[in-house]
Amino acid sequence: MFLVAYFIIGMTVLSVCAISTNGALDAGGAYYMISRALGPEFGGSIGILFFLANVCGSALYILGLVEAVVDDFGTPVGAGRGGLPSNYWFDLLYGTAFLLLCLFVCLVGAGIYAKATFLIFLLVMVVLGTVCLSFFIVGPKTIHLPGTHSGNGTDFANASFTGFRLHTLRANLPAAYSVDYTTGRLMSFSTVFAVMFNGCTGIMAGSNMSGDLKQPSYSIPRGTIAAVVFTYLVYNLLAVLLSCTCDRLLLQRDYGFLKDINIWSPFVTIGIYSSTLSAAMSNLIGASRILYALAKDDLFGKALAPAKRTSRGGNPWMAVVLSWLLVQLVLFSGKLNTIAAVVTIFFLLVYATVDLACLALEWASAPNFRCVEGSLWKLVPKDVRMAA
Repeated sequence: MFLVAYFIIGMTVLSVCAISTNGALDAGGAYYMISRALGPEFGGSIGILFFLANVCGSALYILGLVEAVVDDFGTPVGAGRGGLPSNYWFDLLYGTAFLLLCLFVCLVGAGIYAKATFLIFLLVMVVLGTVCLSFFIVGPKTIHLPGTHSGNGTDFANASFTGFRLHTLRANLPAAYSVDYTTGRLMSFSTVFAVMFNGCTGIMAGSNMSGDLKQPSYSIPRGTIAAVVFTYLVYNLLAVLLSCTCDRLLLQRDYGFLKDINIWSPFVTIGIYSSTLSAAMSNLIGASRILYALAKDDLFGKALAPAKRTSRGGNPWMAVVLSWLLVQLVLFSGKLNTIAAVVTIFFLLVYATVDLACLALEWASAPNFRCVEGSLWKLVPKDVRMAA
């Protein structure tokens, strides 16, 4: 799955690098780049897709944050125990509160957003270090799994953190998809890929902020390529460590199991909360910048005219508010796994059109297409680019 995902992402990164070094950039990310190279009609179609992808992506991460909070502190309504009440409407209320926090940060402006995400990055790196260290320090242990509801009531089970064992790795190699305990649906390659792929879509966050970067033609290629290489290595390292130390039941029945095997479980809790909140903010502010760029180009007439309004500092606050309203609507879907496939489809369509746009510019030998960093793109055979 990682090879498929990162092949798609790698080709898209090379396309973005090629287009981003083709001239001056303004707000709007991939939409702005392509609309200036191939015209607003082609760029507008990508802009709408990318805007919807970021809206749904922001909701996805908010729902992931809510699920993490409810797993840690939630109690089903009527259970008679202390903790946060948990049902559909309470979960929606928590998601709305987290989304309001993201709205506040995005309304203040890109400056505070950049500072907040940098601090979160440092925090997540510390947490990631403790997670990797825990695989070597923590000994084998039995872990109590969350209860699953059946016709006879709630079923409880135990799973094992075995430490590094060859038989654990062999047992985890086959696919053997099972039922997702949060939704009750049978998983498959496509459903698991849909959830996994959303963890790789942050590569376009830098291009979304093209209007706020001092040197976008310099920063976007280097930032996106570095992000792809770093995340690919980290994901594969974690996959190998998990496959060698955690039995299959633990991986399938407890999505928060890293807390149970960490040297200090609050580290993982803090990392999950901060990373999901950061990703939600990134998608929300990215969606607002794309909407603002679409409004400035008057592609949809008066329909998007309100999104042109900006603060004295140039922050498109009305585009942020409109994006926030749409994210709030998507939160009614209720569960992360419910909208994961939709978000993945949106991002795959965006990546496909970005790759196609870059390929079309090269094949047409467009005189206004003179990329610098895009020379990396030209090293890839044309058949491979078309396949991507």
